Amino acid sequence: MLEGKALVQDTDMPGKMQIQAMDAASEALDRYDVLDCKSIAAHIKKDFDNRYGSGWQCVVGSNFGCFFTHSKGSFIYFKLETLNFLIFKGI
Repeated sequence: MLEGKALVQDTDMPGKMQIQAMDAASEALDRYDVLDCKSIAAHIKKDFDNRYGSGWQCVVGSNFGCFFTHSKGSFIYFKLETLNFLIFKGI
């Protein structure tokens, strides 16, 4: 597990949810190859849908841009290992 090694770039999530996001990312990196971003993102999305209700979105990669609208208190963008993680709940 890679706990404590994530670098949060921006967030409006409560602290407990931030920890869950980084734990889910770490678990996904333990299960899947770092190049399998689709499976990593799917794993995180499923975890958040199960814990916090449906509607979560997850983007994983080393280089991407985005523009989106999210529910207040549901956004985190962080880096772990060589990947960037964007998790949010749509409106």
